[in-house]
Amino acid sequence: MVVSSHSSHVHTELPAVDERLIAPEIGYEIDDGRLVHVAPSDEDHAVNQCAIGALLRAHRSVGREVAVDMLTRTTERDDSAPDASVYPSARDPETGGRQLEELAFEVLATERLGHAGTKAAKLTARGVRRVFAVDVRKQRAFEWSRELGTWEMLAMAVHIHDAALAVPLPVAALVDAVAADDATVRAYRTKRHPEFLAERMEERGDVLRRQLVLKFGPIDAEHDALLQAATPERLHRYLERVLTATNLAAVFAE
Repeated sequence: MVVSSHSSHVHTELPAVDERLIAPEIGYEIDDGRLVHVAPSDEDHAVNQCAIGALLRAHRSVGREVAVDMLTRTTERDDSAPDASVYPSARDPETGGRQLEELAFEVLATERLGHAGTKAAKLTARGVRRVFAVDVRKQRAFEWSRELGTWEMLAMAVHIHDAALAVPLPVAALVDAVAADDATVRAYRTKRHPEFLAERMEERGDVLRRQLVLKFGPIDAEHDALLQAATPERLHRYLERVLTATNLAAVFAE
């Protein structure tokens, strides 16, 4: 199990996290006061960044938002963008701007782990609670250790537990496309997404309809309307009654 790290103190003397050194959307970051061009992604990086963003949206807690390539002011001289991040959706009560991200993810395709470590150190020093790196070509994942000042490799079998995540995030899903799809579906199901609840209701309604027809014959319009309008609680009650009821009226009785 991955143990959650404690939140770092955010240095209030620093500029707000969304106070820019560089204009957004122009393809540059500021690294230690230097203008650095951020090249467009290759296929490996782009595909996995998209998958990680979807994973994070599925696993995020209530009150959190997910972003990709969002600039964060980490120091007086640095304005850089993690590949993906999770941050509070509520605005900062002091600045009125956005709050600092809690989790940040770097996708490594052509980027070196050492360079990602430099960014991770600045993010955690600013107060980002946890920073991860995903090596898509070697299928490895790492978490930055602020205590050791280096990356620690994560085992594929573990899950990332954090207050920013409503559902623990499997590390294997960060590096494997099939696992990512499966984990995304499981997360939405665990969070009881309305689409899954509606699908389950429809399936249970179909089962009940078949049972009613087999036992009592065709369903008249009145009882069919009650079946279609049934709440989850009523549907559960109807399914229990159909086992012992002697007619349709007994199943649908108030």
